[in-house]
Amino acid sequence: MDISDVRKRVHAAIDRAKQRDADRRARVDAGGRAYSAFLETIAVPLFRQLANILRAEGYLFTVFTPSGAVKLVADRDSIELVLDTAGDEPRVVAHTTRARGRRVTESERVVGDPAALTEDDVLVFVLAELEGLISR
Repeated sequence: MDISDVRKRVHAAIDRAKQRDADRRARVDAGGRAYSAFLETIAVPLFRQLANILRAEGYLFTVFTPSGAVKLVADRDSIELVLDTAGDEPRVVAHTTRARGRRVTESERVVGDPAALTEDDVLVFVLAELEGLISR
């Protein structure tokens, strides 16, 4: 094979990789902006509403808002929403921790695209997770 053909193919592969990386960075940046808006307008207010309702019903849940996340916590049980940018598309992931005695169960589930999630989507998801946390 001619060296110039190999060189052209290598340069084309390098250019494709650079373009793919630039596209991914743009998607991650857009996802980060959408996630910030999602936290501010949907997730944090909804988690606070849920905590207030649960407290009124006798379940002592508290909301924490660490940088870039929202977390609903009761004793050693929690539901946390974070942005996952490890894959090709940014997505909201829920990390749930359930403690029963010495046994601790942790799970992660994808909630969805931060730009497309609605209050109802998050509420349905969190209520399903809460059923496991409040049942003893």
